Order: sequence, then structure tokens, then C-alpha cells
Amino acid sequence: MKTKKELKEAYNLIKNKAGVFQIRNTVNGKIYIEGSVNLDKIWNRHRSELRLGAHRNVSLQKEWNGFGEDSFQYEILSEIKQEENLPTDYTKEAKQLAKMFIEETKPFGDKGYH
Repeated sequence: MKTKKELKEAYNLIKNKAGVFQIRNTVNGKIYIEGSVNLDKIWNRHRSELRLGAHRNVSLQKEWNGFGEDSFQYEILSEIKQEENLPTDYTKEAKQLAKMFIEETKPFGDKGYH
């Protein structure tokens, strides 16, 4: 049986897809962009918050309620290349990459939820 330390080390070597995603309103084209260290799980979190009516972005929540869930798509914009067998936290890289996408696309006002 593995020790707690061995289990922790093994967990730290698990590579989740990290990068930038967007939630896109297919009716009006508005987008919400964010970076994440776990692209496989982040959509579940956002979708759960939106379904519960508790999303932190009030504009996105309002339009989700108005247009309905089927009017929104989750899209991965970019993934961060990760080093093999190295436990690394890509939080800073994901945030910086998201900032670059936001600066480039300018999802403000009629174009987005920022």
C-alpha cells in the first residue's frame, strides 16, 4: 500500500489540460474568456453555477437565463504545453494567456461579458 506522501507525489504528476477557454453566446456572439489549469473540469463548474443562477458574472448569468443553456458553447482557445514528469503549477501561465486573449479580442460591452 502506498504512503500518503507517495500518493501526493503521484497526484502532483497528473497532467490536466491547462490553457484558455471561452463561453460563447451563439445568439449574439458575446464571449467570456478565462484561463484554467483544468480545462476538462472548468466548464462543469461554470455550467453548474449558471444552472443554479449563481454565476459571478451577472451579465453572463442574465443572458444564460434569457437565451437558455443551448445558446452557449464552451470552446478551448489554447492549451499550454506541459513538461513531462514535472509537477508544475500552470496558474500564472493560464492567467497570462487569458489576459492576452482578452486584450486581443476585447470582449467588452456588446462583444462580451468582461
